Amino acid sequence: MRKRAFLFHRFLTTLPLFFLLPLLTFWLMHLVPGNYFDQLRLNPQISQATVEKYEQLYHLKEPVGIQYLYWLQRIVRLDLGFSFAYKQPVLDVLASRLGNTVLLTGVSFLWAWLLAVFLGLLAARYPKSLFNRSLEAIAYFGLSIPNFFLCMLLLYGASRWGGLPLGGMRSVGYEELTVSGKIADLLRHLVIPSFVLGLGIFSFLFRLMRSQAAEVLDKDFILYLRTWRISESRILFRHVARNAINPLITLLGMQLPALVSGAALVEIFTGWPGLGQVMLQAVRTQDLFLVLGNMVMVSCLLIVGNLLADLLLLWVDPRIRTGSEVRA
Repeated sequence: MRKRAFLFHRFLTTLPLFFLLPLLTFWLMHLVPGNYFDQLRLNPQISQATVEKYEQLYHLKEPVGIQYLYWLQRIVRLDLGFSFAYKQPVLDVLASRLGNTVLLTGVSFLWAWLLAVFLGLLAARYPKSLFNRSLEAIAYFGLSIPNFFLCMLLLYGASRWGGLPLGGMRSVGYEELTVSGKIADLLRHLVIPSFVLGLGIFSFLFRLMRSQAAEVLDKDFILYLRTWRISESRILFRHVARNAINPLITLLGMQLPALVSGAALVEIFTGWPGLGQVMLQAVRTQDLFLVLGNMVMVSCLLIVGNLLADLLLLWVDPRIRTGSEVRA
């Protein structure tokens, strides 16, 4: 019962983000001079009656607050509006690209998170080793270099080497490959974008995990476990990991939406058919409802990510299940 109360309390605290982020986006979009229909009015092939019909249908001549309330009414019916640039509902536009972005961000996050935890524990166990210093250098490099520059370097290297595809998600003749061949082809296309996207996350989480694990290794209970001749691997990967991993899990809720947003630039550079190019065109053409649909998706990811992090914390750390934590 306490667990449910804790999760419900956490859900209520994050729920306002679902309304505030789109509202802020709505306001910022209206601060930009003009709108999508100003461009249509310059097109002689589109009649003024058609433009006025769309403006009346979506209440685009109303004040910003009224437009937002009408948009919220459609959200209740799972109607994210109409994309004027793509000439189809926003939900259809997002659904056609969302799976590709989820695949890229999911693979990037998975390898970065797992490696950061594993290598962070080993680096904390051997702080003066060449292994630790090498990982420190990689982490500094990953935090320092911009994603777009690293992406260009890797694409240039791939063009000279010829061992990896330079863009896209599938090779020519993909449909004629066997199942294993399709998987291998997809993985080859994932190498560059997932590495670029995951390197910064790995670098940050690795440094955090190493510092947390080093702090736990200095605790008295670690010395007590060693007096019982428990193996170092069990101490490290069971007791130290469980006590050091909480901050990484807490950050999970913030990293998921940030990772999806950060994937846009990588997708554009590598030609990955995700939401990046769609969102870039939406902002450039002032496609209001498509931009708002993206913010709804980011808000949902933020809420789901925080709830997932809370569930993992409840599983990893039983202390959070106390009544005092629920009231916090």
